[in-house]
Amino acid sequence: MVFSSLFFVFFFLAITLAAYFICKTTRSKNIVLVIASLIFYAWGEPIWVGLLIFSAFLNWKGALLIEKYKGKKGATIIAGTAIVIDLAFLIVFKYSGFIVENINGLLHTAIPVPQITMPIGISFFTFQAISYILDVLWETVPAQKKYARFLLYLSLFPQLIAGPIVRYSVIEKEIADRKSTPQDISEGAMRAIVGLSKKVIIANNLYVIVEQFFGTDITNLSFLGTWYGVIVYSLYVYFDFSGYSDIAIGLGRMFGFHFNENFNYPFICKTISEFWQRWHISLSSFFRDYLFYAPIFGRPRKYLNLFLVWFCTGMWHGASWNFIFWGLYFGIFIFIETLIGKKRLKKWNKILTHIYSKIIIVIGFGIFYFTDLSQLGRFFANISGISMLTNGNAFGDLMTWNSLLNNIFLIAFAIIVSMPVLQKIKYFFFEWGNNTVYAVGKIGSTVICCALLIICSILMVDNTNNPFLYFRF
Repeated sequence: MVFSSLFFVFFFLAITLAAYFICKTTRSKNIVLVIASLIFYAWGEPIWVGLLIFSAFLNWKGALLIEKYKGKKGATIIAGTAIVIDLAFLIVFKYSGFIVENINGLLHTAIPVPQITMPIGISFFTFQAISYILDVLWETVPAQKKYARFLLYLSLFPQLIAGPIVRYSVIEKEIADRKSTPQDISEGAMRAIVGLSKKVIIANNLYVIVEQFFGTDITNLSFLGTWYGVIVYSLYVYFDFSGYSDIAIGLGRMFGFHFNENFNYPFICKTISEFWQRWHISLSSFFRDYLFYAPIFGRPRKYLNLFLVWFCTGMWHGASWNFIFWGLYFGIFIFIETLIGKKRLKKWNKILTHIYSKIIIVIGFGIFYFTDLSQLGRFFANISGISMLTNGNAFGDLMTWNSLLNNIFLIAFAIIVSMPVLQKIKYFFFEWGNNTVYAVGKIGSTVICCALLIICSILMVDNTNNPFLYFRF
């Protein structure tokens, strides 16, 4: 089941909200959410809902044993065992085919490649489980005594499929006791509608352009056409994924949960380090807190840990070499910026740092897109201009100019919305302190959100199967 469908918005969500608010106690509300979450997950993959339930039980029980043997060697052994099992599930379902294919290619063997369907969202709920186990081991949070509450944490449907990766410490108290105020419901609904609009109105239309330029062989694609296509793809990924995160955060708010932000206008960054402080924040902070500072061979090793962080960041995104290259690509620039130092980077010309960071980021999204390494090689040849010399590719072409002219308003709007322009408008209406301005802002935002919901509903009538990109991760 996907958020960007009429069935979810007007049937599943409506029934869940009605059942939820009929209940008077937090316990009964939690039962409604657990049932709804398991139905939501089983709707598309009924055979794997058992894996989710088992993973929740395994980590819930493991955390209780860790707390029981707190301060003893047994607690570390139990934590290590739980994490190994969690990672084993992830490796088997997500990476087994990739591993066997590479063994066959390297050793010229003929081992049958496993054809295993990957459970949706396994990367997200596995990382949530690992963060919980480590937090209990490090005594950051107490172990949850009730299995039903932990199952709710791991399976909560707003963030189950594609994040953000919510840590137990963030919603620990809200699982036990919470209230949904009228403000929570109102602001949560508006946030969800904005996220849905990002997906249905912006991302889906940007992807049509991406498919036109990158959906077939790009051998003869022009220099400008390659740059145009990858810039549009960069915007598409942002609106698709941040749109999902907005919906998840908004839905969570409606049910009384306050998830952390997952995006903070990443394209306004001046360095690659800053980009990753603003992009997919829940994943980058996970690796920072649980891997970057991890002691290896007895103590943290800065550069080895940096390599592991970016290797794992790439691997997390998919069982394909291009994702590994993508992670290491960003890791190289993080490493270079670390050597230069923050103080020196701040002295650089701001215009130049913006240009530098955007070029690196956009090329990175090209690496992210092309899982076919031969196509990835052609992408680099095209975007560098080498193919103009070796293959006679054109500098520009009519298809690129026509596409740009036909979609100029969509692309311009996407660029504007990807910047904190709306945030400043929101600040003017809601934080300025003038009651009249505040009232105008409230009425105006309500009208705009209602209009956006109507537009999204119309667009979803003919396009009900448009899953978010990060569903596959």
